[in-house]
Amino acid sequence: TVMGRYQTYAGLVLFLSFWSLAKGGKLLVMPQDGSHWLSMRVVLEKLQERGHEIVAVIPEATLLMKSSQSFTIKTYPVPYTQEFLDRFYHSIGERSFDNLSFLEKFTVLLSNVSEMTSMFSSACRHLLYDEELMKYLHDSKFDAIMVDPVLPCGPIIAEHLSLPSVYFMRGLPCTLDYKATQCPSPLSYVPRTFMSSSDHMTFTERVKNLLAGFSENLFCYYFYLKYQSLASEFLHREVTVLELFSKASIWLMRYDFVFEYPRPIMPNMVYIGGVNCDQKKPLSKEFEAIVNASGEHGIVVFSLGSMVSEIPMKKATEIADALGSVPQTVLWRYTGEAPPNLPKNVKLVKWLPQNDLLAHPKTRAFITHGGSHGVYEGICNAVPMVLMPLFGDQMDNAKRVESRGAGLTLNILEMTSKDISTALKAVINDKKYKENIKRLSDLHLDRPIHPLDLAVHWVEFVMRHKGAPHLRPAAHDLNWIQYHSLDVIAFLLAVVLLSLFISLKCCLFCCRRCCCKKGRTRKPTKSKSH
Repeated sequence: TVMGRYQTYAGLVLFLSFWSLAKGGKLLVMPQDGSHWLSMRVVLEKLQERGHEIVAVIPEATLLMKSSQSFTIKTYPVPYTQEFLDRFYHSIGERSFDNLSFLEKFTVLLSNVSEMTSMFSSACRHLLYDEELMKYLHDSKFDAIMVDPVLPCGPIIAEHLSLPSVYFMRGLPCTLDYKATQCPSPLSYVPRTFMSSSDHMTFTERVKNLLAGFSENLFCYYFYLKYQSLASEFLHREVTVLELFSKASIWLMRYDFVFEYPRPIMPNMVYIGGVNCDQKKPLSKEFEAIVNASGEHGIVVFSLGSMVSEIPMKKATEIADALGSVPQTVLWRYTGEAPPNLPKNVKLVKWLPQNDLLAHPKTRAFITHGGSHGVYEGICNAVPMVLMPLFGDQMDNAKRVESRGAGLTLNILEMTSKDISTALKAVINDKKYKENIKRLSDLHLDRPIHPLDLAVHWVEFVMRHKGAPHLRPAAHDLNWIQYHSLDVIAFLLAVVLLSLFISLKCCLFCCRRCCCKKGRTRKPTKSKSH
């Protein structure tokens, strides 16, 4: 009967559901706050759908990491309040608008680094010495751990629990990600972070890149010093941050060679750039009405990220003046005080569905701070960009987009209303920007597997096989002298020198013998006297 068949199908579905859960593993997650969390959360939700038990360990005070219905959240106390954390993150965005000299910028950078490392290393200490939580993590018998290693509390936990680890990240300071994987990173064509250079560098740029490469070790030593001391103390042995990073089984890196410059990578480095590009969802009635009302001119999407809540009024006024010079409707995500000259074509919103708006056929341009999430969403949806980088890797991201001919970059401190207007009109009206971003989008989307599915595969791979030791190069077992074959070079040089020395001695010996023989055959004879 129909009812009988329905009950059979329902029972089969129920059985398969329980079978999937039974086959699922247990994954411990140590994420980082801010935009890092947004893309990691997408992967975790997909893993949970596939029947895995996910446990995420997060601090009590966070910017974006909140409770979730998809997986278990475990919190630990931290030595700062939610209000302090909010002020700290927002101050980073606000300081981006301070017009400082190089020395002042360097001083502020050191101050920010010192404050951040003190705050987050202290939070890590609270986690590591939370006996109840650590006992729970130890007793839970996880199959693997997934971490964002930028602040290396996760790698310390992975080492302590002896768990195979999957790193999910955008990148590490000072190219530590490539150093930890023993991956070549030639200074001649791989630009260092914050250099804002392309892979085709001039001689001057290569000089700067070389100096940056030599100095970055000192910066990272200072940046990770407190974590290194904490790790050595907690693990009861001397350990370096680089050693901790080198233990990772798989590195899931939010890169794609359509956007990044070509460079060597290792077999355990998997590029998953665009993992945050979701399928387009229908717009809400509010946003759909705004987009439809834009007519043939379409819309411009404008967002400087979640860490910039407001900008100086003088700068906001200049931006508003420029936005009024284009016929498009501009959706500006902005929570600060509205500038007095706000034009009629600009709509201020506290939040906007960025990816869904970029995917709309009426979107003509994207004004962005150059964060990796926004840039990849712009590439996925083929929307030309005007970039206003603020801090971090945003300058490098902007350089990559501009070098591909897919957008224009403006200096947030020096740009005028005319500069903004000119750049915006150029990316909207000059067809080359749309053609270039469309070409990048076509290349990015032409792939055998979606980055999200690729990320999920490798996490499950590590969970099933307890790591990926077959992808670990033997370079990890060599010291610096062996890695560069200096001992072999020294040996061969010694052999050559010894051979030359013996050859020289033989030649000298032969010469002496020859000279002696000639001397004996030419003995003088005395003449007879009468």
